[in-house]
Amino acid sequence: MKTLKLALAGAVFTIAGATTGAIAQDGPTVGVSWSNFQEERWKTDEAAIKAALEAAGASYISADAQSSAAKQLTDVESLITQGADALIILAQDSAAIGPAVQTAVNNGIPVVGYDRLIEDPNAFYLTFDNKEVGRIQAREVQKVQPEGNYAFIKGSSADPNADFLFEGQMEVLKDAIDSGKIKNVGEAYTDGWLPANAQQNMEQILTANNNDVDAVVASNDGTAGGAIAALEAQGLAGSVPVSGQDADQAALNRIALGTQTVSVWKDSRELGKRAAEIALQLADGKQLSEVEGAEGWESPNGQQLEAIFLKPIAITKDNLQTIIDAGWVSKETVCQGVEAGSVPACE
Repeated sequence: MKTLKLALAGAVFTIAGATTGAIAQDGPTVGVSWSNFQEERWKTDEAAIKAALEAAGASYISADAQSSAAKQLTDVESLITQGADALIILAQDSAAIGPAVQTAVNNGIPVVGYDRLIEDPNAFYLTFDNKEVGRIQAREVQKVQPEGNYAFIKGSSADPNADFLFEGQMEVLKDAIDSGKIKNVGEAYTDGWLPANAQQNMEQILTANNNDVDAVVASNDGTAGGAIAALEAQGLAGSVPVSGQDADQAALNRIALGTQTVSVWKDSRELGKRAAEIALQLADGKQLSEVEGAEGWESPNGQQLEAIFLKPIAITKDNLQTIIDAGWVSKETVCQGVEAGSVPACE
């Protein structure tokens, strides 16, 4: 068991945040710090990480920060103390996580920044191309609604991915906005990416515009669900295109039902597998630049990082069969309540 060389300032040590004990193996131990394990998609990621570690004879331990940046700091301490040889961190707050990364570095423990950017050259960055996710969202909504009043339900202001997504969306829509074909009638960050907050944001935008909103570019499936709930309350669900991402089961069903236009599929089974593989390479002594597939990348604040970016895929009602065939979700789940003959995948 490792002894901490540097405790986080003001932190109260606890191991109560641990969600999963170690898988009994003889190899290295990889600790995973989840920001909010209650979200559906992280369970898929976890299963992929566990499977890859188990296949390599490594152990898995984890902790759930429960949407608390402060708790995540003590969670990382706990994982180190439990014997983690490498850490995978899904940061609740990309700035606040800095002291935890430093603690790991001081103890010789490599860090993989998982899916969300940690702007620290000591953290390997693994994610999907989030600007491309934003571009896909905007393209698919614009195909359905090439002009009119657009609302933007963004992600958490504490997550750099929210801004990467918005930048990608604006790259696609800029010309139409500049020409006046599209008007931005409201945009709001969604605290914690919580659907309830997204619903409140959408309600406020609808009220401010007397319900005159023609399209909604929402940044993930949770915020899309919140936005759609607000639209449904006004009788607008299904007539206003809405984007999302993560291919949550509820979102795929909404696509089949016609209330959501697109979800961007980031196969988190591949993301989790790659994270485990990278963590094991680093635990074995490889430098960040020596990780297979690594490329140099400059962060928005000018940090030089080593990173891998995986490719996202647009899922609409026309290609739902793709994600069913991939074993991501069952046809029964996608097609629940769907009128026969209305969607190819549900025939």
